[in-house]
Amino acid sequence: MSHCFLAIAAVLLLLSVTGCRQHKPHKEATNPVAGGTLVYATDREPVCLDPHVHGDMPQVFVAEQFVDSLVAMDKSGKILPWLATGWTVSEDGRAWTFHLRHDVTFTDGTPFNAAAVKANLDHMANPHTLSSTAGGYIKQYTSTDVIDDYTALVHLDTPYAAFLEVLAQGFLGMESPAALLRSRDENCQSPVGSGPFRIVGWDRQNEIILDRNPAYHWGPPTALHTGPARLDRIIWRIIPEASVRFASLQAGEVDVIDSLPPEAETPAQRNPDLWLLKADLPGNPTNGTLNLRREPFRDARVREAFVRSADVSGALSSVFFGHYRRAGGPLSPSTPFYNPETEHHGDYDPDRARKLLDEAGWIARTADGIRTRNGVPLQVHIPMRSSLSASVRTLWEQVQATARATGFDVILENADDTTVTDRESRWDYDVRVGYWNTNTADVMRIVFSSAFLGPPGPQAGIHQNAASFSDPRFDQIINAALLTNDPEERKTLYARAQTIASAAFLQITTYPQSTRMALSRAVHDVRIEPSLNVTSLYDAWITR
Repeated sequence: MSHCFLAIAAVLLLLSVTGCRQHKPHKEATNPVAGGTLVYATDREPVCLDPHVHGDMPQVFVAEQFVDSLVAMDKSGKILPWLATGWTVSEDGRAWTFHLRHDVTFTDGTPFNAAAVKANLDHMANPHTLSSTAGGYIKQYTSTDVIDDYTALVHLDTPYAAFLEVLAQGFLGMESPAALLRSRDENCQSPVGSGPFRIVGWDRQNEIILDRNPAYHWGPPTALHTGPARLDRIIWRIIPEASVRFASLQAGEVDVIDSLPPEAETPAQRNPDLWLLKADLPGNPTNGTLNLRREPFRDARVREAFVRSADVSGALSSVFFGHYRRAGGPLSPSTPFYNPETEHHGDYDPDRARKLLDEAGWIARTADGIRTRNGVPLQVHIPMRSSLSASVRTLWEQVQATARATGFDVILENADDTTVTDRESRWDYDVRVGYWNTNTADVMRIVFSSAFLGPPGPQAGIHQNAASFSDPRFDQIINAALLTNDPEERKTLYARAQTIASAAFLQITTYPQSTRMALSRAVHDVRIEPSLNVTSLYDAWITR
């Protein structure tokens, strides 16, 4: 059997497409066929189909198929017109005027216009919506004036240079104002967009059904064609077990799978009936964030020692079979304004880790090698969600093992997601496992600035800044980056912010989240949309 390997692109929002058949790369057929049903299998079911509510990644993968955005982003990071044909911003950066298309209709017949833009932004910003992602991205939003049917004047309370970037995401996609008037639960079950497909059914824990929107003719500028989608229907199937999902693809029961398990990646590459599509997601990579509110990580020396005790590269090689790249800084490499000089700031260095722990007074050891100070063992508690994949669990078990060699007692505490969320809200952890996918370097403000610390004191509450990091220098720099639209100035400021975050040793960064699909060779033109690097099926077609 022949062998071939995928090259993962390391440039901004660039996707890598290849396959394996007689040493030749995958080539798309040249004559698209309209019609047919594509079965797409994924591991996680959205909690709500309305992307404005909550805001986890499974939602935006589905939302990409049925909502459109005001603007689009290409793979170079350039912002392009979409539902908005153009825009201007006031000199003070707080008023954005959007000029809109006149020919767009939501799939329930409601027209898209300036009133719809107002309804959507108001919906995202409304606390009742429970929008932790879309609402969080537009905290600066105050109101929208409807100047005329197709002109919307959006007001912000402070300048926000990342505004267009976040508006390109499916999380902030436009939905029918009429549908938004329904209850949150009803809109979660059957949201209404203006996109190439429409939601027609959701059999929970089984599948979501989307049918083609026959009136669609306003696709994104990055698309391969115009007019309605080529597929008649998408069956979005939920198959949590990785081995079952891959076996279903090999048996021809599904056409595309995402969340391709690392152990299946090499067999998929070698299978002549399959091809692969992969792209790293931008944002803050998969990580363990250290809690600075309590011992032992109040001490920067102990934080650095813990980071340098973790052999992440070795774990990625053994657990992920070398298929996942290392992310060594606060931004994934596909994020705009990523600075490679902050990569691997915390490389594995057990000798330095031991030296730092000695300096911090963790010198004595128990009989089993755990360091102590004043009789207190050096323990690190890490709540582990039940929804974490087996691979992620194994990675943290390897971190546990290498950290133990320098004297840390790392305790992995398994619990259901609700329990872990409650503990995290009460700051009851030493390390929080997570990530934040977004197409802007402003993600560092969300995960590290003092504005996102949440309520003071020990009471429960949402806090995206899981490290409890508070540094006036960092806050000043990260906020200044929102006050300018000059890309060179933003680049300089974001480089300084990355340097500060890396030097503070706030996270063990592991690998970028990624879209990883294996596809039947009967499937063509499945693409990765450039803003968040998630699946787009608008151009897709299938031959049987």
